[in-house]
Amino acid sequence: MAGHCCLGTICRAGFLLLSKMDNFAATKKQAILSIPMKFSIIIPVYNRPNEVHELLESLSMQTLKDFEVLIIEDGSTVRCDEVAARYKDKIDVRYYFKPNSGRSLTRNYGMERAAGDYLVFFDSDCVIPPHYFETLTRELQSDYADCYGGPDKAHESFSTLQKAISHSMTSFITTGGIRGGRRVLDHYTPRTFNMGMSMQAYGKVGDFKDMFGEDIDLSLRIQAAGYRTRLIRDAYVYHKRRVSLKSFFRQVNVFGRARIDLQIAHPGSLKLVHTLPAMFVIGVTALLVGSLFCLWSLLPLAVLLLTLFVEALVVTRSLSIASLSVVTSIIQLWGYGCGFISAFFKKIVLGHRDNASELERLYKKK
Repeated sequence: MAGHCCLGTICRAGFLLLSKMDNFAATKKQAILSIPMKFSIIIPVYNRPNEVHELLESLSMQTLKDFEVLIIEDGSTVRCDEVAARYKDKIDVRYYFKPNSGRSLTRNYGMERAAGDYLVFFDSDCVIPPHYFETLTRELQSDYADCYGGPDKAHESFSTLQKAISHSMTSFITTGGIRGGRRVLDHYTPRTFNMGMSMQAYGKVGDFKDMFGEDIDLSLRIQAAGYRTRLIRDAYVYHKRRVSLKSFFRQVNVFGRARIDLQIAHPGSLKLVHTLPAMFVIGVTALLVGSLFCLWSLLPLAVLLLTLFVEALVVTRSLSIASLSVVTSIIQLWGYGCGFISAFFKKIVLGHRDNASELERLYKKK
């Protein structure tokens, strides 16, 4: 009996000690997070002063302004230094000009000069809602992560084409809803149109590599280093995407190519959802060939087109946007799928790698 009492006393003492340790750790973490956090916003830009004006205007309207803005001009011929100068009295903005080298090295240039506690990356064609940094601060204080990403949305002021492209890039049917904030993969992988990372993670993991899919590569390296990444659904941006249908195809084609590069750099990172556009290309090609012998072969394609239209109509509540979304969704799937298939045969089957001129043609120049 005495032995049982002694054992019980030891167990209670152990639980009490663990409880105190947990409370101490929680208190320490809360104390750290209660300290005001300064953000360093890094924006690479190439020949887009109008975009920078809209982006800086939206940042000047933030309800919480504990941030600095670093505009990195990547060898532009149409510079935005005068635009940046207009906002120096409203926000802490610094402007830098450097020779053209592409997005990765331009972001790295900004990271080296950042003075904040947390790095935040936006594309120049984004508009930031007024509550963004207030929401971000609250979310990181309540559920801290060393890397986060947020979704993108279409603002009511966007054109019909911009809204259609935005829908096709965030729809569950075309992308699994990843960019729209629906978490369907094992870990959320932030992308630099709306992404942040702590200075601590940056110090350990390093900066962006000059490659296809550089933002996903960095996110995967952050996860591999043991840091947590998370999706903050309420920290969304309005992604304007000033593109034509032709440039949109080129953009998603590069995304498809990038997925193969990422698989080579990070074996096992390729998931089933990433192969669906390639399956779409193969399937549609087979259906079109089959229609030469039997028109009923086109029925599955007709069902898909109808599904895309109905889903877009339900989400956007606009007949014109839904109709154009069918076109942009087909371009999104076909462009990504063709890029994926091309890179798969070139780099996986044949073992070839991109040379400098190929990277220059497909990636570095905006």
